[in-house]
Amino acid sequence: MSIIRRLSVVIGANPPGRLDKALSRDVPEGAGLSRSRLVKLIAAGGVSRAGVVLDNPRAAVAEGDVLELSFAEAEEVETRPEAIPLDVVYEDDALIVINKPVGMVVHPAPGSPGGTLVNALLHHCGDSLSGIGGEKRPGIVHRIDKDTSGLLVAAKTDQAHTGLAAQFEAHSVERHYRAVVHGVPDAGDPRLVGLRGVGFEGGNILKITTQLARHRTDRQKQAVVWAGGRHAVTRARVVEAFGTPGVAALVDCWLETGRTHQIRVHMAYAGFGLVGDPVYGGRRKLSEKALGATGAQAAADFPRQALHAATLGFIHPVSGEKMAFQADLPADMAELIAALRG
Repeated sequence: MSIIRRLSVVIGANPPGRLDKALSRDVPEGAGLSRSRLVKLIAAGGVSRAGVVLDNPRAAVAEGDVLELSFAEAEEVETRPEAIPLDVVYEDDALIVINKPVGMVVHPAPGSPGGTLVNALLHHCGDSLSGIGGEKRPGIVHRIDKDTSGLLVAAKTDQAHTGLAAQFEAHSVERHYRAVVHGVPDAGDPRLVGLRGVGFEGGNILKITTQLARHRTDRQKQAVVWAGGRHAVTRARVVEAFGTPGVAALVDCWLETGRTHQIRVHMAYAGFGLVGDPVYGGRRKLSEKALGATGAQAAADFPRQALHAATLGFIHPVSGEKMAFQADLPADMAELIAALRG
């Protein structure tokens, strides 16, 4: 059974004009109550003043008001902790940055109830999780695909979760990915002239701007659309070209927005599908004549999308410090690139 906690909050000087904002300002940080959770608490009748329930987040408050809050303590979630090794890049009381391996699902789902990053974080973090939304769980603010490796940040407190989520929503988080793609993006490519949503910026930077939505017939896929969907912008720069002539490239991709499968969909739309991508990459084969037998075979045998979340930058939601992290390419991508170099 949930343990009910009670908290008295005194509204300070010059309060905001509505209940939820005033509480968000004046509730102690250690209470683990984000503004979104406070709104739910108000709607559930968990806030009162002088014995009168305040169930409207827009209700007026005044300096000196004493508000009584009643809410359930954070509870253990059903997802069980699992002793899965983690590559921890950084950790403090508020958040943790992980270099996720290939093959690990981020969050439990019907097809993947265990062995996920969340299971591993529950075990690793233990009692340092103060509660996200009323549950003792890590706050997942972004995800990377099961077969994509690289950097991911998770919150350990409500305050950190709210702060990180706001940065992702504002698209202010810096995220760069390394990908191995078919073809070599180039502003002089006549095939790209007139392709809707595709252009080049200075420095031969490919820019792709479209809407993305679920595929009309395959609901597991995303697709480029022009009506409806969600705005998505991807940029890519060639780091290294492979083959004579160039038939593949290592590219640096960065996101202005962060949509499901965004890089994979956008690069495939522009004709630069990721090597090994079983969903969007098609069945293209790299030229043995251009690459040599070893490189062409390595690309043909690569078992996943060649995509790695290489850099991650954000403002620490508690200290305000600018944080920046890098993760080297995993062994399989490094070996692929070595083979493509011939």
